[in-house]
Amino acid sequence: MIAEILSTGDEILTGSIVDSNSAYIAEKLALNGVNVVRHTCVGDDRSALVSVLKEIGVRADLAVITGGLGPTADDLTAETAAMAAGVELVYSEIADRSIDDFFKNHGRLRRDSDKKQAMLPEGAECIVNPVGTAPGFMVKVGKCHVFCVPGVPAEMQRMLSDSVLPAIQKLLGNDRAVLLTRTISVFGMSEAAVGEHLLELEEKFPGIKLGLCAEFPEIKVKLYVRSEVENNPHKIVGEASDWVLGKIGKHVFSKTGGSMASEVGRLLGETNSTLSVAESCTGGLISHMLTNVPGSSSYFLFSAITYSNQAKMDVLGVSSKSLEKFGAVSEDIAKEMAEGARRVSGSLYGLSTSGIAGPDGGTDEKPVGTICIGVAGPDFLKGFRYNLSFGSRSRNKTIFAMAALELLRRELNPNFIK
Repeated sequence: MIAEILSTGDEILTGSIVDSNSAYIAEKLALNGVNVVRHTCVGDDRSALVSVLKEIGVRADLAVITGGLGPTADDLTAETAAMAAGVELVYSEIADRSIDDFFKNHGRLRRDSDKKQAMLPEGAECIVNPVGTAPGFMVKVGKCHVFCVPGVPAEMQRMLSDSVLPAIQKLLGNDRAVLLTRTISVFGMSEAAVGEHLLELEEKFPGIKLGLCAEFPEIKVKLYVRSEVENNPHKIVGEASDWVLGKIGKHVFSKTGGSMASEVGRLLGETNSTLSVAESCTGGLISHMLTNVPGSSSYFLFSAITYSNQAKMDVLGVSSKSLEKFGAVSEDIAKEMAEGARRVSGSLYGLSTSGIAGPDGGTDEKPVGTICIGVAGPDFLKGFRYNLSFGSRSRNKTIFAMAALELLRRELNPNFIK
């Protein structure tokens, strides 16, 4: 079954808002065995929307349209879908009741302009919106089943899971295939280097399709296999995954597509260990990443952003003599910071960063991109120094934080081959 995705709105077309909806919808459709062949974006333009919808009606078996279902004049999806289908807009009691229920449940007054959202193409099936005012709908345009959902991500996602995907599964019937995906998270290699190492994968595993996704500063290796291609997709994707690990295993930090912070958290949790962090150049980014993981309160004890030398001394007990001798950006100070965080909090492990994120502040000896990382444990204290300059302050801070977490992960992982 061929599918297309259409996102609407001038704010998407002009780049004012990033179109994350299409990526989300595409992934969910693919996992449900739907073959997505095209993504299209059209602004708030009647003639362009009608034209694209008619084209989709000829090309595709099903489509998901996101955006343009609100109460304002530039919300054109229902109107243009009706025009493309060759029908009139008609009042939908189900849609009206859905709107009414939302306002009543949230103690808000309904406006006259909200009546517009109850007008759907004649013959359309209303898709109730449980978390917003704008109902969606499904209407036939040509041969295509067109599902229209709001552009608000939370509303789109809820309606997709509750209503759209179950309806699509019914349409697929016995033709439904399953797309099995395995994601492997990699850090410390470029996308090109990963690609070179995995060049023979599709030849060795003909049923597997390889995808590489760069999400700075990590690479996601994605392995895809469709059930209609392989009788035992779980077996082949497992074999392909093992082959990938054999090629780049040293740089793999998650075999399940998890984040670096969640992997560090998993390793800490498995050993009932605790962690404290002292940050200078990363400004709390490591702590933010760690505490974004649900359940992190069980292992994350303490965070100190000791940006100034005085703070390093007062909060962490860093020696003034060490600062004078080595400078704040040094392995020795990073080690004292990590040990200080561990001592102050009583955690089992301590992690620290001190560096030069730029764009200014670099010297010949310590250029922009210099990062010093300290890792302290019950029976070790280590300092590391690297130059990881990636052109901007924000990118440098990001890779500094990832590098620090990676060094800690390696210390926590008993199976890591150094």
